[in-house]
Amino acid sequence: MSRQVPVLLSTSSVFPEPTAAGFEMAAQLGYDGVEVMVWSDAVSQDAGALAGLVKHYGVPVRSVHAPCLMVTQRVWSPDPWVRLRMAAELARTLEADVVVVHPPFAWQRDYARTFSSGLLRLGREFPGIRFAVENMFPLRGVGREFVPYAPGWDPTLTGFDAYTLDLSHCAASRTDVIALADTMAGNLAHVHLGDGSGKARDEHLVPGRGTMPCAQLLASLDVRGFTGAVAVEVGTRKAGSRSEREADLAESLRFARQHLAVPVA
Repeated sequence: MSRQVPVLLSTSSVFPEPTAAGFEMAAQLGYDGVEVMVWSDAVSQDAGALAGLVKHYGVPVRSVHAPCLMVTQRVWSPDPWVRLRMAAELARTLEADVVVVHPPFAWQRDYARTFSSGLLRLGREFPGIRFAVENMFPLRGVGREFVPYAPGWDPTLTGFDAYTLDLSHCAASRTDVIALADTMAGNLAHVHLGDGSGKARDEHLVPGRGTMPCAQLLASLDVRGFTGAVAVEVGTRKAGSRSEREADLAESLRFARQHLAVPVA
């Protein structure tokens, strides 16, 4: 019997509304859970506050996105290992089984040098939690390309025990989504669902509004033996109202559930 893949709402999808709004909308729209993006919002950093939201809205936290964005480099600590360990503690407290982490930035030389061995140590320290390294993308300009990650934006070239496949990032890097999923194989632990058109930026479009094979990837997860969750990570900051934002998130949820239910021929 096929497993029903949970569809989560990333709290980043409700930005600029706060973390609590993500729980509210996830409950209202019928998502299976929440991915907490840890950022400057104090609630996103507080296990007690998050546990209160879980209880109030009845939606679990199933994954935690560690604070590794450019704008979250000083959340909790300037030390990336401290941030990652605190994200793991948060996930353990909330009974989430995935921590999403980006590859190190190129200027984080010590962190990059020990990244692989450090993840292995954290895995032993936090059994039951998968540290899923996310595919990123190079920055492109006129005739130039800059890779801000070390050793690169594609974590499969290094090799890790768990990966997060981000479809919007595949669009920005002009990567074949299906081929990357094939390379990740049984280590594909988590999916960030968003779309893109191949522009040189992270678009995080509602799935179906770009050119990525979102439907094909979702339909393939069952035969891949995927045991993780799909987190909707779309940009709604340009929404003119709460109702417009909710409409985009409802459309994303419908898309995910429709195509997760379609078997590969």
